[in-house]
Amino acid sequence: MTKKQRADLVQKELETLYPQTPIPLDHTDPYTLMVAVALSAQTTDKKVNQVTPHLFEVAGTPQRMARLEEFEIKELIKEIGLSNTKAKNLKRMAELLLERHDGIVPQTYEELEALPGVGHKTASVVMSQAFGFPAFPVDTHIHRLMTLWKLTSGKNVVETEKDAKAIFPEEVWNKLHLQIIFYGREYSPARGKGEKDFITKMMFEK
Repeated sequence: MTKKQRADLVQKELETLYPQTPIPLDHTDPYTLMVAVALSAQTTDKKVNQVTPHLFEVAGTPQRMARLEEFEIKELIKEIGLSNTKAKNLKRMAELLLERHDGIVPQTYEELEALPGVGHKTASVVMSQAFGFPAFPVDTHIHRLMTLWKLTSGKNVVETEKDAKAIFPEEVWNKLHLQIIFYGREYSPARGKGEKDFITKMMFEK
């Protein structure tokens, strides 16, 4: 198979498997989505979704988050990895949203990535899922599968994102990145042996 044929196969099979792509992180608006994505670094979405209902009940807006002390935020997210750093980031993120943006989540990469705890991946998720801008956020599932499917030779998520955007049509980016994540979790987990990974088998088995 050529690279284009492999990419077409991925699109076709994932659209059949996952015609609907609900966002895995529970949220109610762009701010709570950004907080949830920031909390998900090195933590499972399941764990984030267990913690955020109470967090958002107490501090579901930048105004309410900024009023909390770091130790109070940490207590609310203590079950999540890197809670010290994340508590500090959430407080400062809320303060800067109020200082710079009147408490409204901005809609540019530059402004988003200037906020504490918001890297390029988090900004891409917010831009795509909250605001509908074409984006292709790359996490470890996507990086691993794109490499496995020989759709990238990227050494990191930045290079893989560039390759993904080059090979897949822009109009499918927002949906496809979620479809690949869902597939990775269900059929090709990082610690698994890939027995269920039928897409890879279709590509490379003779």
